[in-house]
Amino acid sequence: MAPFLRIALNAYKMGDLPPLSEPPICAIKMKESVSTERGKTLVQRKPTMFPPWQSTFDAHIYEGRVLEVILMQNTEEPLAKATLGVSVLAESCKKSKTNCQPEVWVDLHPSGQVLFAVQFFLEDSDTGKFTTLNRRRGAFKQPKIHLMRNHQFTATFFAQPTFCSVCKEFLWGFNKQGYKCKQCNAAIHKRCLEKIIGKCTGTATNSRDTMFQKERFKIDMPHRFKTHNYRSPTFCDHCGSLLWGLYKQGLKCDECGMNVHTYCKEKVANLCGVNQKLLAEALSQVSQVCLTTQVLLMCIFLKQWPLLYKSANRSICVHFMLANMYVYIADEKVKGDTNPVPVAPPRSVHLTINHLVFHKVLGKGSFGKVLLAELKGKGQFFAVKVLKKDVVLMDDDVECTMVEKRVLSLAWENPFLTHLYSTFQSKEHLFFVMEYLNGGDLMFHIQDKGRFDVTRATFYAAEITVGLQFLHSKGIIYRDLKLDNVMLDKDGHIKIADFGMCKEKVFGDVRATTFCGTPDYIAPEVMVMRRNDSILLGQKYTFSSPFQGDDEDELFDSIRTDTPHYPRWISKESKSLIELLFERDPSRRLGVVGDIRTHPFFRTINWSALEKREVEPPFKPKVKSPSDCSNFDREFLNEKPRLSHGDKMLIDSMDQAAFAGFSFVNPKLEPLIGK
Repeated sequence: MAPFLRIALNAYKMGDLPPLSEPPICAIKMKESVSTERGKTLVQRKPTMFPPWQSTFDAHIYEGRVLEVILMQNTEEPLAKATLGVSVLAESCKKSKTNCQPEVWVDLHPSGQVLFAVQFFLEDSDTGKFTTLNRRRGAFKQPKIHLMRNHQFTATFFAQPTFCSVCKEFLWGFNKQGYKCKQCNAAIHKRCLEKIIGKCTGTATNSRDTMFQKERFKIDMPHRFKTHNYRSPTFCDHCGSLLWGLYKQGLKCDECGMNVHTYCKEKVANLCGVNQKLLAEALSQVSQVCLTTQVLLMCIFLKQWPLLYKSANRSICVHFMLANMYVYIADEKVKGDTNPVPVAPPRSVHLTINHLVFHKVLGKGSFGKVLLAELKGKGQFFAVKVLKKDVVLMDDDVECTMVEKRVLSLAWENPFLTHLYSTFQSKEHLFFVMEYLNGGDLMFHIQDKGRFDVTRATFYAAEITVGLQFLHSKGIIYRDLKLDNVMLDKDGHIKIADFGMCKEKVFGDVRATTFCGTPDYIAPEVMVMRRNDSILLGQKYTFSSPFQGDDEDELFDSIRTDTPHYPRWISKESKSLIELLFERDPSRRLGVVGDIRTHPFFRTINWSALEKREVEPPFKPKVKSPSDCSNFDREFLNEKPRLSHGDKMLIDSMDQAAFAGFSFVNPKLEPLIGK
């Protein structure tokens, strides 16, 4: 694989160009030198990039590759440009006498300049002062899909005014206001999900949706759409968005007046004149009547008829199961019942934000931030992970949050998992109060000192293995293992952190198939949606990422197809272990086949002593005090330790019941909080 540059867009100068009210846009065109019959020419094979200012992009160094840098007023109006070879930037970086990023001002024509900060990475070299592990990369998760009548609904942000295709009301709110079907583009409120009547196949022509209504309700009423000119703003009754244009903006049904886009016509079910909202409500009432009838019949069958006629209030709960359906009958309390149901006393100890003082920002990820907090008046320090409720709801991550809480609660049973002391919530935020691991994470240490020696890499890999195998024994799959998520305590032992991507109840043939994780670390079978600590081990030992790409698509292709480069100095056992973990067929991968603990790479490990934390760590981080945060990135520590707040109207409209049962206090923390 070729070496590459990581280029940061740091600043610009307009020069003699006319001033702009908004910052200009920088476009990057990457062109390759191609030989033709008329000689060599430059060809652009990849889409034009528009990286934001203060962001980075990667460019592999190939012979003849050039960058065309264009300063633009908008995506259509260029102001100035320049063309320079990637190799020229690489040479300027190599000549730099420091390890920091050399800065290069690129002159534009007719005027103006752009400031690049360039880093050079030697992927194929055995040694060198440059490392590919120069940045942290956030995790992502495939949007949660809500399956309803074959629709594949995902939470969606609607950039323009949109109306619900079920109740015809406006989709209010900020961020992701509702759901949109990935197949037929139908837009609905989240509350209208259960009111969907028919099934979706992406088309209405002889669809199962139409057949479903035809067979069950004898409804098969095709719409009579005709092109229509709308004199006022009109919205599509299927996808909910505006019918754009000056004339002939869409189609209108002559019978029921339904308005749709031309491209939505084939996706509309044959339900002309049918009000889905009213029909869904009617079906719900019918279901309730049927349920009441079944309850009466069951009461008679079980000779419980007198219970229905007691005028005295009695608390009863009869639990039946008939045809795989549970029926619950509930009434009021009994008159004269002298044995009321005991009620658990309210918790006398609970943690709130008023108990804590925030000192520093320790880290930020895809789903929140971590703050260093002190328990007021106690001198005890904790790492507090803070999530915004509106973001959690917007991304449908409530269940992921609850999973993280449950996994953290289990962590007390293993010494190599981060321990949780408490969870609590405010109107706007969720808080995880965890032990503060002031040794920092492995990403910080590998950036600070370079690659780990074989002894250190072996020790960390062994402790990580013990932690992961404990999770596996509980049916939990950890899906975001990376250097950023492996912490060190003050003694140098590792602790796995961040369990937001975990999957529970994975036993036997059950598999996790969600496309999630951090791009550099995703296993190849996940790329093709089949069910990896190998990449982590390779990074710790070789000081580089084994797979590279100019963008995520190239990175994913590299993970699926490329053979990693192994430096000459790497030991035979290390190479063997990494190769076995990099096996693309999961059924043949080490750990699935064979015991990873018996591999020669771990021959120096006493597993029994290691599990009891009796093995002396090969490295002990420098920690001056319990609140010392010198082992964390300055990028985070320089930020102000404060909570970010969302829109007040949005917060007031949130369903707080979604977070019921989130709060708890570990008994180990109760003595510190006091009553």
